Formats: sequence, C-alpha cells, structure tokens
Amino acid sequence: MSRRITGTVLLGISALLYSTRYLSAAIFGSSLTTWNVKLFNAMLQSVGTELGTLSLMALIAGLVYLVWAEIEAWRSGNQDDENLQSTSLKLNIEEVN
Repeated sequence: MSRRITGTVLLGISALLYSTRYLSAAIFGSSLTTWNVKLFNAMLQSVGTELGTLSLMALIAGLVYLVWAEIEAWRSGNQDDENLQSTSLKLNIEEVN
C-alpha cells in the first residue's frame, strides 16, 4: 500500500474515532429528557479519553505518512529533472561533434 493511501486511511480512522466518542456520549444520554452543556460533558467523561487519544495518534501518524509521501515525490521529481537535464546535455554535445 502506498504511503498516501495509508495516510488517508489513518486520517479516516482518526475522524471515525473522534466522532465515535461524541456519538457514544449522545447515545448514552439519549434517554434523558433535558440536556445541557454540563450534562453532556459528564457523559463525555463517562465515555473516557481512550477514543480521543487513539484519534490523535491516528491523526499524527496519518499526517506523517502524507508528508513522507510528498517529500519522496518531491525528491524523485528533482532527481528526474536532473537526469533529464544531464541526458539533454549529452545529446547536445553529441550533436555538436
């Protein structure tokens, strides 16, 4: 699997985990008749912080993979340009001779 695909999948997993935390809290409090900010924060605390931590780890890993893929593409692009220029220069010298 390429690094870009891996990074994109990890970013998707991060978004899924982040939203799952809030959905879990909402489902947990779905039987309540009244809602307020303090109550919802209490429900978020009851869900825990593991989903937020895992989401952050997946986000960082996904960003690292995407940056790594872009750096490799940029480096290989520069090498291709250098190879093209040296080949072009060799052809021009041979044409002169």
